[in-house]
Parts: sequence; C-alpha cells; structure tokens
Amino acid sequence: MNPAIPDLAALHALGAAQQPSYPDAAAVDAAVARLRSYPPLVFAGECDRLTDKLAAVTRGEAFLLQGGDCAETFDGVTADNVRNKLRVLLQMAVVLTYAASVPVVKLGRFAGQYAKPRSSDFETRDGVTLPAYRGDAVNGFEFTEAARIPDPQRLVDVYHSSASTLNLVRAFTTGGYADLRQVHAWNTDFVQGSAVGSRYEAVANEIDRALTFMKAIGADPDEFHRVEMHSSHEALVLEYEHAMTRIDSRTDLPYDVSSHFVWIGERTRQLDGAHVELLSKIRNPIGVKLGPTTSADDAIALSEKLNPENTPGRLTFITRMGAGKIRDLLPPLVEKVEAAGLQVAWVSDPMHGNTYEASSGYKTRSLADVTDEVQGFFDVHRSLGTWPGGIHVELTGDDVTECVGGLEDLAEMDLGNRYESVCDPRLNRVQSLELAFLVAEMLRKA
Repeated sequence: MNPAIPDLAALHALGAAQQPSYPDAAAVDAAVARLRSYPPLVFAGECDRLTDKLAAVTRGEAFLLQGGDCAETFDGVTADNVRNKLRVLLQMAVVLTYAASVPVVKLGRFAGQYAKPRSSDFETRDGVTLPAYRGDAVNGFEFTEAARIPDPQRLVDVYHSSASTLNLVRAFTTGGYADLRQVHAWNTDFVQGSAVGSRYEAVANEIDRALTFMKAIGADPDEFHRVEMHSSHEALVLEYEHAMTRIDSRTDLPYDVSSHFVWIGERTRQLDGAHVELLSKIRNPIGVKLGPTTSADDAIALSEKLNPENTPGRLTFITRMGAGKIRDLLPPLVEKVEAAGLQVAWVSDPMHGNTYEASSGYKTRSLADVTDEVQGFFDVHRSLGTWPGGIHVELTGDDVTECVGGLEDLAEMDLGNRYESVCDPRLNRVQSLELAFLVAEMLRKA
C-alpha cells in the first residue's frame, strides 16, 4: 500500500462513523486479504475519463444523470434487473440530451451500492430488538438474530456481485442494446396507455428522423451505437474501500478500483474523520453529500481537503436539503464556494431530504416534493448565474409502488401493492421518466 494511504487501524483511530461491529477480527482480516488479491473492478484510465466528463459538468458544458437503487441486493444481480435499470437511465438521458442539447454524463448507482448508513443502530419489532439492517454488504435483511450479525464474508460477495453487474452493464452498453436506433425498443412494453410513454415516443420519433438524415449524409458516429456508463456507490465500509484501493501502474497514484466514482455521505463527511481522509488520497472523481446542516465554511473546508489542487471534475457537491429548505439554504452555500474560486460540480439529490412515513408505516416520498426540490435547485442556480449540474436519484426500472404521486396518481394506500425496496423508497419507471421530462423543461430555461 502506498505510504500516502493510512492503514486501516489509523483510519479507524480517526473516528469512523457508520461502521459494522464485526464479532470476529480474524474473519475481517481474512476477507480483506482476499479482496486485496482480486483484480480491479474498474481501471484508473476509466476513472480519469469520468473526471474529464465531470470537468465539463463543472464548466456548465454537460449535465450529470446519476441514478439507481437505494441499496442493491445480491438477489437483484440478474440480467433482467440490470437491464431494466439501465433502460430507464438510457431513456432519461435521451430526454435530457434532446431537451438541453448538452452531453449527459451517465453514472449508475450500481455495482457497489450494497451498504447503507442508518439513523439508528437497532431496530425493534413486536418487542424484539436486533441490530439494524445495514445493507447486504454487512448483514441480512431477515429479522433474525443470525441474519443481523455483521459478516465480513459479505464484502467478498459484494466484489463478486459488483463484477457480475459490471459485466452485464458493459455487455448491454457495447453489444447493441444502447444503440440509439433502439430508442423505440426501450419503450415498447410501456407506451400503451401511458401518457409519459407516449410523450417519450414523440421524442423517439424526432430522434429517428435525425438519425435517418445523418445516415443519408454519410454521418454515423460511434457514439450512436454505444454509451459509456460509469459506476458509483457510497464509500461507506472502510474495509472494502481500503482493500480495493490500488496503485495505478501508469502514474504510481492510488485509485479506489471498486468503482469509477465514490461519494461521502451526509453522516460520514466529518472533516477530520476516516472517510474524508481516505477519499482525499485517491485519484477517482468523488462526491460529498451536503445536507441542511452544512455551512458554507464546511463546504469550503471539504473542498480544500478533498481537492487541494482545485482540479475541475475531481469534486462534486451533491445537495440534499429538502424541498422546503433548498431555496433558503443553498444560495449562501453556492455564493461563498463560487466566490472562493473552487471548482466543483453542483448536483441535486432531491430524494433524501423528502422522506416521510406514511400512515401505513411505509417510508415514502412524494414526486411533487422531489420535483419541487429540483426546481428550487435550478431556481437558485439561475438566480446566481451558476450551472445546475445534475440530478442524483434513487430509482428502479420496475413498476414498484414506493413513492406517491405522478401521472399514475399513486396514493399512500397503493404503497403495499409492490413495495420492494429494502431501505429507502425509489421512483418507479414511469415516475423516473416523468421527472426527466420535468427536468428537461428546467434545462431549457437554465
């Protein structure tokens, strides 16, 4: 390990929030040793290309679409599931690109998003209290004592599941599925009887005409036939991220080769904490979630720690304020960071500040609140003359019933019909595409 990277013991000594309490230290060491012996999941050059793309976002020349599951599960690593998530991201990207006439950087929230921070260490049901479920990377979702014991072998399973997901994504994006000429095929099971599907089909027809014209004049760029889809996840479990940090043979610099892009969550962004320290050393493009308690001075200090060379594309600030707070809390943050000359991409996470518990007990979100936070994000940037660089959304390509509202008019009473998330509620395919059209309208005015 490069001397610039602190060892695990030193990182934990800094104070590491939201970490599993493993009962067997020897089993942890064995799992970490196995991970260190495995090949990279991504390559440093791919990470550098993403940094270049995010530099364009920072300059206002591109828009970031980041989306996927709240928490992946091992059982969810199937061709159908991966294809469905990829399909909705491709459809959203087409809508956004068509509307804004700027490149859309596509960043999946997959191939590593197996660990979740929790507001409480424990969960109680019917008088029984057990450790909280922290994602398949840590323990099992089943409410039993055995399932809830943190198991470091699961980190090895994360690696293999992530490798399978990446293989599927690469096969789909380079093997013809992502060809723009498939723009209608992505919609065939969806357009009938769906207002948003019909609207998408109108866009697809326009794209078809443009492609026919391009072919007629002899232009057939490779970009029409494949897309570059990068992976991302929250860098939460230190043992996994540390084990997957390697020295690039080209540059002798460290990269976290578990993912192209990793981010620090709202609960782990302590300036002197372990997560900020580790990610300050790697060369990947990175993000930081900024919630309503973030001050402008906090953001500036994080930027100086994580991006001391002020490299465009290196750092993304992902704001998650809540629809009712975004218009008041975001302006002083953006103003002071921009006045300091810091090179950051600003991205909206309109999901995490708008979660509430329905009367039925389900955690949910309203699409109206999600849209309102994005609108507030755009309003603030428009008023300051800065670029609203993207959206970060928890979504699925399936017809789940986890968030209320939208053209389907899902109500709280509908949540139990198909509530499948093991953590936070996700937008379904119709709601995701509806959001894309709404954001497209905002982009036209930005």
